[in-house]
Amino acid sequence: MPAPEVATLTHGDTVKTLGHVNLMVDTLIANATIDDLRAITRNLLATGTPSLAAAFTAAARSRLRQTNARRIATTNGLFTTSHNGIHAIPTQELDNALARARSLYGAGMGFASLGILSSIVKATVGLRWEEDGAMADVLAVIDADISQAMQSCKEELEGGRVSDTGVPQEAIGNLWSDIGESARDVEIWGGEFPFDRASNSIECWKF
Repeated sequence: MPAPEVATLTHGDTVKTLGHVNLMVDTLIANATIDDLRAITRNLLATGTPSLAAAFTAAARSRLRQTNARRIATTNGLFTTSHNGIHAIPTQELDNALARARSLYGAGMGFASLGILSSIVKATVGLRWEEDGAMADVLAVIDADISQAMQSCKEELEGGRVSDTGVPQEAIGNLWSDIGESARDVEIWGGEFPFDRASNSIECWKF
């Protein structure tokens, strides 16, 4: 059998030399369930060398860039109102936006994820929710997501993957502005501000 052809991948990350996927392996990838692929990937990364994990995240970043990673989630349709017409509840669109943001910051593209998370925070302005309801629970999760995204941003900077120094300032500035708007709005209607952790993460940020 002839040796596999080799391709080189850059996309701003360390240059990688890649061979084509074996036909049988490709058949597995195309037909395995999502749960099986997750289990296989986790096992491979857990038992592999650190360089394997680095190569995996580099490939993930390349893929996410190809699929328009910086696309900002729309503020329309992320939330709707309950049957009483007063309290907000999350929608499937919010789940989709959060999945996108988590993919980005999980792959080390924290600043790209902040655009999506900022739009989610902004979409909460003008909404009302019950203190102990599902909406409050979701907002607490989003608060934690923002904190994790901020950590991803720090690692992105430390890894030398930010070529434009204006990107961090703009991304964090926009998020800070949206969080501030949310805080003022919640204060007006007497709710509990849901983004304390995110606010603290930004206040502790150092460029």
